[in-house]
Amino acid sequence: MIGIWNCKVITNQLKLKIVFNVEENDGIKLAMSVEPYWMPIEIVEVKAEGDRLTAVGQTKYSPEPILIELQFAKDTFTGKLKLPFVGEKEVQGERGKGSSFTEELIAIVAPYRKDRIAQRTDEEIHGEIESLLGRMSIQDKLGQMSQCIASNFSFGAYVASAPPEQLVAEGKVGSILGAFDSSRVFVLQKTAVEQSPHKIPLLFNADIIHGHQTIFPVPLGWSCSWDLEAIKQACAIASKEATASGITYNHGPMVDVTRDARWGRVVEGAGEDPYLGSLIAKAQVEGFQGDSLFSEETLIACLKHFIAYGAAESGRDYNTVDISEGTLRNVYLPPFQAGLEAGAGSVMNAFNIYQGVPVAGSSYLLKDILRDELGFDGMLISDYGSIDEIQIHGAAKDAEGAAKMAIDATMDIEMVTRLYYDRLPRLVEEGVVKEAQLDAAVRRILTYKFKIGIMDDPYRYIRPEKEIEYHFHSDHLKKSRELAQKSIVLLKNNGVLPLTRKKKIAVIGPFAASKDLLGPWQFSKYGNDTVTLLQGLMESGIDPENLLYAEGCGVNSSIEGGMDRAVALAQNADVVILALGENSAMSGEAASRADITLPDVQQQLAEAIVNLGKPTIMVLTNGRPLVLDWFDRHVDAIVETWFLGSQAGNAIADVLLGDYNPSGKLTMCFPHKVGQSPLYYNHFNTGRPRNEANKSRKFVSKYLDTPNEPLYPFGYGLSYTTFTYSDIQLDKVQLSRTDKLNISVIVTNTGDYAGEEIVQLYIQDLYGSTVRPVKELKGFEKIELKPGESSEVQFTITEEDLKFYTANRRYEAEAGDFKVYVGPSSQVVKEASFELI
Repeated sequence: MIGIWNCKVITNQLKLKIVFNVEENDGIKLAMSVEPYWMPIEIVEVKAEGDRLTAVGQTKYSPEPILIELQFAKDTFTGKLKLPFVGEKEVQGERGKGSSFTEELIAIVAPYRKDRIAQRTDEEIHGEIESLLGRMSIQDKLGQMSQCIASNFSFGAYVASAPPEQLVAEGKVGSILGAFDSSRVFVLQKTAVEQSPHKIPLLFNADIIHGHQTIFPVPLGWSCSWDLEAIKQACAIASKEATASGITYNHGPMVDVTRDARWGRVVEGAGEDPYLGSLIAKAQVEGFQGDSLFSEETLIACLKHFIAYGAAESGRDYNTVDISEGTLRNVYLPPFQAGLEAGAGSVMNAFNIYQGVPVAGSSYLLKDILRDELGFDGMLISDYGSIDEIQIHGAAKDAEGAAKMAIDATMDIEMVTRLYYDRLPRLVEEGVVKEAQLDAAVRRILTYKFKIGIMDDPYRYIRPEKEIEYHFHSDHLKKSRELAQKSIVLLKNNGVLPLTRKKKIAVIGPFAASKDLLGPWQFSKYGNDTVTLLQGLMESGIDPENLLYAEGCGVNSSIEGGMDRAVALAQNADVVILALGENSAMSGEAASRADITLPDVQQQLAEAIVNLGKPTIMVLTNGRPLVLDWFDRHVDAIVETWFLGSQAGNAIADVLLGDYNPSGKLTMCFPHKVGQSPLYYNHFNTGRPRNEANKSRKFVSKYLDTPNEPLYPFGYGLSYTTFTYSDIQLDKVQLSRTDKLNISVIVTNTGDYAGEEIVQLYIQDLYGSTVRPVKELKGFEKIELKPGESSEVQFTITEEDLKFYTANRRYEAEAGDFKVYVGPSSQVVKEASFELI
């Protein structure tokens, strides 16, 4: 039974190809993937007796277990599968990966494709839309403003609904969520074009967060590269792969500033800093949307979640947010502004409230700020069920009131739920809602349907031949590996790294041979091809006899005899790699954690290994900062790898063996203890700040049982070499509002390895009409230096860099004294002063 096997399951709504990967590695292991991507599956129990294999799996999208019973012959198998949303099915299959449904689609879709269409001018688009609006009924318009899911698979709470084929044929939806199969896209688009009242093509929406089939590091991971061009390229590749499958509208990027590691969705963002977050938001929009949305290889980008979703109280998903307008505008708004300036075609609301009003129904946020102040004229889409939730929050009496609040706030598209379609007709009839409000929303939706070309060629994005060419392409995998290398952050190293290939290495832990390295919010059918840590080390040229492996324990569970086997194996090694962390279901949406330590069973395994006294390296797989205080004190090195994607194992091996010198820097602080959360470098000073002079006094702002500072601060990350910084040089100490301040520092590589350093510039406004943060990132530059080489790094500050939302309720720079800091992190810096006059 060892090897790769496949079978096909066909129902009325679904055509699934299931691939099983059976391996023998410290016992029988099973991995399972589904084409088209269906849901992330974790195998939690496997039993093998002769040629019979039984297994139990689970997915966070359903409480129902996945049950597998397979009987293998030489090159075939039979059995039963029980799958959520599908039920129990008899299956038969064969050895190998099998043929793809995509190949069958090429000939089917060919007659429907057009060779070339002309891009419409804005004037032409406007004229066509006005003509179409004149022929549409109220229900036709609401159909364009409504969305449904492509199948029974759900991204949230279950919503009772007619089958998508029926809704599409009757013109009751204008977009589809989650049609990952291009065959499904074709069927639904064909239904819309041939059967719906006005033959208007559909938009196909999906969450393309960090790759489509080739998976890149999770966004919190790739933000640690500080490499804007590499992030932009990753998004462009994701767009190229997704659009070949018919996807036209992305539910990403997430540009929320995130300061609380307990919140599961920190994994989707760029961390705690609004300046860096703004640059990464811009890079992602430019990557997804390219030079033109008319290109068949670009996606409509959607900025989410507007706004302040990252400030959820207690780090609990969907929870209340209560912040000042100054914090809203100085911290949470800048990445959205940057994304809008980059041309993002869509924005999605946050689930939270602001000033007591759910964002989905907040005219102040969505109309006054987003539309009127920021000039956004694209599509505004609700998050899953959030219009319905306005009433649950208690901000509306009933469903009609919730629908009215959302349309008054200029919400264009309702994701999945049906309040608009069911409730607005009566409100329009009564004059409570104006038909002109519907017209404005439909204009925006149809404008983008014309912009991407589907009004003239509805099937232009359904390109199965390009799916075969683009998906998991070797060039894309190369880019994924490169970005993964740059995303790794070396948190501790007492000299044990880099490793030599001549040492006997024990690789121990639940992530030593795990393929669960892709993270949440990915929909790849190539999960079985993920490179594990063990594979990466094996393929790096290490003699197989020098690699020892034991799982030791599961992520959250013990393995009978597992810890004893791991300890015995480690005793025979020169060095131990402890591969620990979170599984992909432990971060992401609806994955908040009050305790952000590693599960107890992993802690026990680590203690047993450390007690051997062997040099020990912790390799961490996770989607958020974790409490690592014990590990920082007891292991020799800590390598933060996040969820690195398809090439994870290769990238980690590259770093461990010194083939790539780590250069990543943290974009979120790591706390000593969870009680410090939320924790961020750019905090206010308080009236009783703790410092070296008063740290032993009682009545200052401090904890009794842990430092105020993080264990690892924002901007922190080690290298295999060392860098020194000269004092800061300023070309002036007084800056006028029409001038610029030039700042320079000399950085020298004082170690034995060539390496890259991210040189960071911070400023501090010492006093103002409102209190200002102790530091704010205002620039950075990544440089590469050989041993002994020096480089002068220059920055420029102008009045624009010093502006903030002041007590006068406007953006301005206030005259006064400033400090400027330059260094390798937010905590270790050189300092100088200047004055804005």
